[in-house]
Amino acid sequence: MPADRLEPAVSRPLRIAINGYGRIGRCVLRALMESPYRDRLQVVAINEPADLESMAYLTRFDSTHGIFPGTVRVVEDGLEIAGRAIPVFHAREPADGPWEQLEFDLLLECSGAFSTRDHLQAFLDAGCPRVLVSHPGKSAADVDCTIVHGINDDELRADQRIVSAASCTTNAAVPILDLLERRLGVDGAFLTTLHSVMNDQPMIDGYHHTDLRRTRSAMQSIVPVATGLAQGIERMLPGLAGRIQAKAVRVPILNVSAIDLAVNLRQDTSPEALNALFAEAARHRPDLIACADQPHASVDFNHDPHSAVVDLGQTRVNQGRFANLLIWFDNEWGFANRMLDVARVWADCFLPPGRPEAKTVPLLGAPRSEGDVSSVLTAAASVPEPFSSSPGV
Repeated sequence: MPADRLEPAVSRPLRIAINGYGRIGRCVLRALMESPYRDRLQVVAINEPADLESMAYLTRFDSTHGIFPGTVRVVEDGLEIAGRAIPVFHAREPADGPWEQLEFDLLLECSGAFSTRDHLQAFLDAGCPRVLVSHPGKSAADVDCTIVHGINDDELRADQRIVSAASCTTNAAVPILDLLERRLGVDGAFLTTLHSVMNDQPMIDGYHHTDLRRTRSAMQSIVPVATGLAQGIERMLPGLAGRIQAKAVRVPILNVSAIDLAVNLRQDTSPEALNALFAEAARHRPDLIACADQPHASVDFNHDPHSAVVDLGQTRVNQGRFANLLIWFDNEWGFANRMLDVARVWADCFLPPGRPEAKTVPLLGAPRSEGDVSSVLTAAASVPEPFSSSPGV
C-alpha cells in the first residue's frame, strides 16, 4: 500500500492553522470536514481580518458549494464549526499574530498576499513552525519546495519550512503532461486556460487593477489575462523546459475551469489510444485523475475533488502526433483537496513517532521498453464508468 494511504501511525492529528479565510481558506476547512482524513488533520486556529459574523455567514452559506453540511456559529473569540471550537484572530501582518501562543504544526497560508521568501519568513520568525502556501510563490527560490501531489511528494523533507502546493492549473496540467511525456514523449505543448472569474476582477468596470483588461466587468466579457502556468509546469517538469507555452482567459462563470491542451507528441497515437491511457491512469490514481465520457458542461464539475478530469469525447489527434485535449477542474475544490493532501503527506515526514517516509505514487509506472509503450497504446482498454461528481477527497 502506498505510504500516503497508510493508516496514521501517530497518536494525535496534524494541527493546522489557516491564514486567510477567503475562497481557498473556507474551501480547505470545508474539504477537511468532508474528508475521510478529517481525524488526521485538525484546524486549531484561523487568522482573518474580517469580523466573526461575516466569517460565520460565509462559511454557512456558499454561493458556489452550497450550504455547509454542519453547524456554524459564533462563540467567544472564535467560531464553532461542526461542534468544534476554533479560535479566530484578526492580524493583518505575520508579526501581529499570536503564533507562538498556539500549539500547532503547520500554517496553511491561503490569503495569497505573501509571495516572497521575506514575507513568508516573517511567519516563521513570528512563531509558525512551517508554512504551506496556496500558490507557487513569486519564484521557485521563494519556497523550499513546490509539490504537485502525485508527482513529487517524495521531495518533501522534515527540515523544510516553506512549501508551495503550486496552483490549481498546475495541479491540473502537470499530471497529464507528465503521463504523456513518459509514455509518448512531448515535443511541445500549448495550453489555454479557460478560468472562472476571480476576485481581482470587478463586477462592473472600475479602477480595479493595473492590468487594464482586469478593469473590465468580470461578468460581461471573456477577459484575457497573464499567466505563469508555463513557468509553473517547467518548475515541476524541468525536462519540458523551453517546450511549454500558455495563455489564459477568464470566463464569466463563478467556478470550474478548463485547460485546452494542444501537444506535439513524439510517437503516433490515436484518440482511442490516448483515451485508453487516461482511463488506465484514472484507475491507478482515482483520487487525482478522472475521465468523463458524457456530454458534460462545466457546472457538472462543481465541487469535484480531482486534480484533472479528462473529457474523453473531446480528445482529437491530427496526423498521428498532434493531439488536442480538454481537461476540466474545479479550481477551488480540487485545489483545496490537494493542499490537504500535501499537508497530510508532509506530516508523515515530521510528526513523531516517525510516520512512513513520503513517497510519490506515479499515475502509471514508466514504460520499460518501446514494446511496453505499444502494448499500452494499442490495448482495447475499457473506459471507466461515467464520471460522478460526488464529493470527497
